[in-house]
Amino acid sequence: MEELARSISIYLQDILGSSPIGYYAIVFILSLLPAISGPPIVISIGMALGLPLIPTAVTTVIGNIVPVPFIILFIRKIFEWMRNKSAFLGRVADKFEKKAQIRGERFQYGMFIGLLLFVAIPLPLPGMGAWTGALIAAIFDVRIKIALPAIAIGVVIAGTITSVVWWFFGTWI
Repeated sequence: MEELARSISIYLQDILGSSPIGYYAIVFILSLLPAISGPPIVISIGMALGLPLIPTAVTTVIGNIVPVPFIILFIRKIFEWMRNKSAFLGRVADKFEKKAQIRGERFQYGMFIGLLLFVAIPLPLPGMGAWTGALIAAIFDVRIKIALPAIAIGVVIAGTITSVVWWFFGTWI
């Protein structure tokens, strides 16, 4: 996954240039993507690009939160479209739904706290973070008024934990 992030970062550098604004754009774009959107990876990339920690963390957190309301509102329609388009895409949609269902069942009755904690733990693993939290919220029909603040607070906590680790250790563990 880190290799994927590095490849995308180099590609975006070629497009956006080597200026600080280009680097912040790279951090923002990477934080939007589901596979590498978690604060540990994106903040690490920003630090590797030589950006200061706090602006990098803020850019990462904002970029990580931006897609959440769209996922919550539209993912079920997208999955339905995928099922109607082809059998392969239907299986992919079913796989994502099943994954969210399994992860979400653990905190079905305390959804706000469950989503917050799920997103707040900054593990650089696929299937953790804002995208999966938003998918869980959509699958369990959690109202956006509950899901969006929980996920946003979780992203801020994950970004803060990652930043503190970077501040004291100079690297992500």
